Amino acid sequence: MSRTPGSGAPLLQVRDLRKHFAVRRGIFSRVAGAVRAVDGVSLSVGAGETLGLVGESGCGKTTAARAILRLVEPTSGSVRYDGVELTTLAPRAMRAMRRHMQIVFQDPYSSLNPRMTAGAMIGEAIRIHRLARGPAVRERVAELLSSVGLSPGHADRYPHEFSGGQRQRIGIARALAVQPRLLILDEPVSALDVSIQAQIVNLLQDLQARLGLSYLFVAHDLSVVEHISDRVAVMYLGRIVESAPRDLLYGSPRHPYTQSLLAAAPVPDPSRRPVRHVLQGDVPSPAHPPSGCHFHPRCPLAARLPDPSRCRGESPALRELAPGQQVACHFA
Repeated sequence: MSRTPGSGAPLLQVRDLRKHFAVRRGIFSRVAGAVRAVDGVSLSVGAGETLGLVGESGCGKTTAARAILRLVEPTSGSVRYDGVELTTLAPRAMRAMRRHMQIVFQDPYSSLNPRMTAGAMIGEAIRIHRLARGPAVRERVAELLSSVGLSPGHADRYPHEFSGGQRQRIGIARALAVQPRLLILDEPVSALDVSIQAQIVNLLQDLQARLGLSYLFVAHDLSVVEHISDRVAVMYLGRIVESAPRDLLYGSPRHPYTQSLLAAAPVPDPSRRPVRHVLQGDVPSPAHPPSGCHFHPRCPLAARLPDPSRCRGESPALRELAPGQQVACHFA
């Protein structure tokens, strides 16, 4: 499926975003180091566009998404939404700005308040931002439930009365309650059955077409990301290692890590036997990342080089190898 995202300046622009968590030891809790969960991420999302953010578990995808919304405070970097710098906003101004940016969490079981009805959870944000009052709130809740494929009668039910897919629909309706332009979707289908995943992905695409939404879609399922994204960014150990339009990245990946990820994905055709790029070793700790290129200890390309000293000593910058395709590799 092909879509034409909005043109002009990006709606969301992230530059050199970092989030380091202090490591404390001893009875006095002295700082002994830092976990570099996000270590210089730059990305952008245009109006009406979907950017897929992929990588192995623990690579920093979710932390980056939360830092963009300041659900965790960034250590450094710039996050601009529609030209407004978010990292310097006062708490009250940031609260007002969150009306335009919402998040749908991974786990539909823990992201809903078990003591509130679906209608109360969806209506809460409407009341906080003073978008409606009295009977108008209930009308808006009914409209939102219908828009995500639920009945207005579901407003009076509690989370335990819904299935996993229905709970995620409620989470999407809650995010849409304040009429945002940008949704950050943090692995929104990974906790659901495969058949339900397809329903939620189709729902998200329908909502995007109808409301003109922009998505930052965080996931590790490469097939889902390929289906929904316009562009894809690949993360490894806190850094973006490759970014490209979807068809170019899936058809001609340039970074050895991207190639390994795509080669490891299941192929539904039993007659095809894809070449496997088996990565050696374990993912390094973000508290003690390798010098230079973070991927070089596991990189099959570096292993074939007669002298990989540049990989060990120099961190590669993202450079453009094809129109729209940026790769952080010295020898890609």
